[in-house]
Amino acid sequence: MIDVKDLIEQPEKYRASQEARGEDASLVDRMVEADASRRASITAFEELRAEQKAFGKKVAKAQGEEKQALLAEVKDLAARVKEAEAAAGAAEGRVAELQRGFPNLIVDGIPSGGEDDFVVVKEVGAPRDFAAEGFEPRDHLELGELLGAIDMERGAKVSGARFSFLKGVGARLELAIMQMGMDLALENGFVPVIPPTLVRPETMQGTGFDVEHDDEIYRLERDDLYLVGTSEVALAGYHADEIIDVDAPVRYAGWSTCYRREAGSAGKDTRGIIRVHQFNKLEMFVYATQEDAEAEHARLLEWEERMLAAIEVPYRVIDIAAGDLGLSAARKFDCEAWVPTQGTYRELTSTSNCTTFQARRLNIRERVRQEDGDGGARRGGTRMVATLNGTLATTRWIVAILENHQNADGSVTVPVALRPYLGGMERFELV
Repeated sequence: MIDVKDLIEQPEKYRASQEARGEDASLVDRMVEADASRRASITAFEELRAEQKAFGKKVAKAQGEEKQALLAEVKDLAARVKEAEAAAGAAEGRVAELQRGFPNLIVDGIPSGGEDDFVVVKEVGAPRDFAAEGFEPRDHLELGELLGAIDMERGAKVSGARFSFLKGVGARLELAIMQMGMDLALENGFVPVIPPTLVRPETMQGTGFDVEHDDEIYRLERDDLYLVGTSEVALAGYHADEIIDVDAPVRYAGWSTCYRREAGSAGKDTRGIIRVHQFNKLEMFVYATQEDAEAEHARLLEWEERMLAAIEVPYRVIDIAAGDLGLSAARKFDCEAWVPTQGTYRELTSTSNCTTFQARRLNIRERVRQEDGDGGARRGGTRMVATLNGTLATTRWIVAILENHQNADGSVTVPVALRPYLGGMERFELV
């Protein structure tokens, strides 16, 4: 959630953020009005409560007919207090409702606009010229079938459309990618975690997902639990309602299976494993101080790029436009790998700075240390931490590796960095 106090003090900043996102800037005015109504309602309730307490003392001292008359007034006053309390509660609820649906304040300097308005930060590597090499590249599914690595037909037979079996070198390749990512995470102080993949509604909502209207989320209605589309959800909820020490960033690397309905992608990428309902992902999740968040975001992007360099595929980094950020992110970078048979770049990793948005929803704070008069430090109040996330590996990486490293006969050369994770294997041969 956004900081309502900050919005009241600097409404123009939030109007500009809404306009950059292509969202309704009048939501700022509604928030200001709702907060003013909340404050007025609370004041009215507190004044009546004080009057009620004072009146009670007066009744206690009265006798006879005077007391009976005062008791009648007490009854009327009690009804007015109850009405004022209900009004204050309703006003609080209105502010909370608006606050919960208000997108995060964007970081200054990111592109305005929607999905197609991203800015290319850099391009690394050049796509292969398959024509010069004398053959037409095969797509990842054809290669996967030749290698005995991907079986979509049996995936559909067992589970339906957009499910697959990874087997043989396909299964080994995914494990190799994930383990290489985990080793990089461990080198950089991440704690490895295998989190739950079913979470409560309050955890899903706290992370910034709309459980009532998001068609991408799988729900188990009987248990009122949700299947996660990223381990970010469980890792965000891990420290809910806690005060934690983030003097140094707290870093977790979550390895989990993830689930997405892909309801909004009808007719898109129906061939192969680019858009599937179930996949594996290694997700970085970080708790940091508000001051460290931007620097930590840059580090997450750097680690993602190290992974992409290791698998030796051409890629680009894009700065996502405000209107394509989603509710929680204040800034997001995507790393997209070149997919030869599609002649375009496709997302492999994403890293988001969510500032204090998720922490405010989940009530995750740090203790503020204040200087004392003797040059030391003493414990003060609390404030919200910042949260960030980024992907180190997913099932989709198989697409980029197979297509970019294929040979004319359908075999695939294994990137050098992955070979130690595959028992020294240098090539995937046809079966």
